[in-house]
Amino acid sequence: MAIPSHLKSLQALELAIRTGSFKRAGELLGLTAAAAGQRVKTLEDYLGVELVVRGRAGIRPTSELRAALPHLERAFAELGAASRELDLQRGQELHIAAPTDLVELWLRPRLPKFRQAHPNIFFCINGEGDASMRLARVDCRIEFCAPRQASEVEFLFPEYIVPISSPAIRDRTAKMPAQSRLEGFPLLHLDTYRDDPASPTWPSWLAACGIARSAPDRGIRFRRVVPALNAILADAGICLSGIALLENELEASAVALPYPIGKGVLTSHAFVAHFPVAASANRPHVQRFRNWLALEAAGTQSWLRHVTCS
Repeated sequence: MAIPSHLKSLQALELAIRTGSFKRAGELLGLTAAAAGQRVKTLEDYLGVELVVRGRAGIRPTSELRAALPHLERAFAELGAASRELDLQRGQELHIAAPTDLVELWLRPRLPKFRQAHPNIFFCINGEGDASMRLARVDCRIEFCAPRQASEVEFLFPEYIVPISSPAIRDRTAKMPAQSRLEGFPLLHLDTYRDDPASPTWPSWLAACGIARSAPDRGIRFRRVVPALNAILADAGICLSGIALLENELEASAVALPYPIGKGVLTSHAFVAHFPVAASANRPHVQRFRNWLALEAAGTQSWLRHVTCS
């Protein structure tokens, strides 16, 4: 077996077993759960044996994998230790793992300002960028999850979920009674926030607002905000979506709100950034990025307060 050719698959396998979830493994690797699972499946196909059991209790090793698992865990622990020993050779590199939607809609549009102020800092975001990807090293990991207080955690911002449409659909629905204006328009569903207990679905939002709509569960489902946004821009329907990542689109009037913004719901989960202590030690450029990220996030928080109170 040519180990280097399957290193990414082995890494996904070890993380899936350690975390018990392809979703969690994918987040740590900057991948979707499906992509992490596919890496493991590729390894299973190559070896001709099943390596994991997929069940309600999570991901568990098969008997075939169990004997090899301690070696796999030690191997990645050693690779991580080697990576840490070589940290000083990385220079001004920043390795970030973050949800693709946050990167495309929020982080990447803001990065030019940081790059202009710090031209010698190089980025690798979700394995891509002007710094090469390095195994077992993330300087900043951003997730949408239940926030917690810790020295290595930076709270960024929550989401505010409200129906969003194209300006054309907003104008058409505005001529109809508020309690029935969604009838006849396709509903777009986002699974991005489904792990947040405060996040509404179309049925729960409609019930809370006393709005009638037949078959509220029907419609196209999206796992990510960017494809849903493209559908909104194409007049494909109305989507129940967060607006924090769509600040630029709302300010540019590329998208619109068919209902008053006061009908929205603030999530209990939020985007938070984790900065491992080992990654930040003796590396001031990581702290500079953290300070900048906190300031940019504070701007988004301020914008959310402004638009939701207006």
